[in-house]
Amino acid sequence: MAAPTFGPAGLLRQRIENGEQADLYLSADLAGPRRLAEAGKAKAVVPFARNTLCVLARADLGLTPDNLLDRLLKPDLRLATSTPGADPGGDYAQAIFERAEAVHPGAKAVLEKKALKLLGSPNAMVPMAGRSPSATVFLGNNADALLYYCSGQGGTMKEAPGLNLVRLPSNLSVPATYAMALITENPDAMRLALFLVSEKGQAILTRHELAPISGL
Repeated sequence: MAAPTFGPAGLLRQRIENGEQADLYLSADLAGPRRLAEAGKAKAVVPFARNTLCVLARADLGLTPDNLLDRLLKPDLRLATSTPGADPGGDYAQAIFERAEAVHPGAKAVLEKKALKLLGSPNAMVPMAGRSPSATVFLGNNADALLYYCSGQGGTMKEAPGLNLVRLPSNLSVPATYAMALITENPDAMRLALFLVSEKGQAILTRHELAPISGL
């Protein structure tokens, strides 16, 4: 089996669109895999997990679900996100900004202007040696808050003490559905795809803080 290639899902999709060979494409969204299928570059699209987005922030800011939007809109609060187009996390951030507009007119423009796209592109922030990108945001004092996936942030909080994880209120939250595109009929790729949606595969994903696909 060939070694897997990791990277921002939007950029990986572009490489496949430009002719790079792949057997199976996994993304943190449905849009990327569907785009490959619509272009005739994938045979099927299969959802395999779900996630949600949270705000990881310095604890001294006192962010809560109730005051979150008002605090994020403050001019002196530095908000980091991933990069739209290059990484689904950035696309989800943009969708949250659009929902914020319905709650607070003018919020979308403010959030888009202030968002520091520190993750998910070749020109983004370089992680500190031995540290995750999320932890580097805070250890390097690059931002005060990070809008990103909830999963895995417990590890970030261990790397960078003094942070709080704040879940988005229902009027801002957007669903994050992970999906894979089956590109070829490579037996190893097919076995991996089947494993991911199997009971055992779903249990492993759940242990890594992703929600199972039941109910999609």
